[in-house]
Amino acid sequence: MKIELLVIGKTDAEYLKSGIAEYEKRLTRYCPYEMCIIPDIKNSKSMSEAVQKEREGELILSHIQTSDFVVLLDERGKSFSSTNFARYIEQKMVAGNKRLILVVGGPYGFSDAVYSRANDKISLSAMTFSHQMVRLIFVEQLYRAMTILKGEPYHHE
Repeated sequence: MKIELLVIGKTDAEYLKSGIAEYEKRLTRYCPYEMCIIPDIKNSKSMSEAVQKEREGELILSHIQTSDFVVLLDERGKSFSSTNFARYIEQKMVAGNKRLILVVGGPYGFSDAVYSRANDKISLSAMTFSHQMVRLIFVEQLYRAMTILKGEPYHHE
């Protein structure tokens, strides 16, 4: 199963790019993984939040296939410990899905159409992080999940 992180806009800060690259490199030992970056909406300053969410939603949905299992990284989603997140990923891997798509929305969240298409929602924390910071946190947690599943010593209980 391929795991894809679908995000809106590029990562600007070098320290985030560096951290993301490090964990993406580590992940290649465990599973096919890719971050797919949807370009920021042009002229978004002149749009209302609702219009921007709708446009981003259309772009997100254009990257999703009907057979994909889609999970939104959303503050109202299920919370997991790292060990339980590893089990969640393992369940998805054995379920026979070709692609697991995890989606980070833009600064205003997701459109109703994206919520309707999603198969699940998970939360990384009850706290709010920038949508760029979430990328690093997520890829580290995915790497941690893989090491947990392999019984490797990265994670400590």
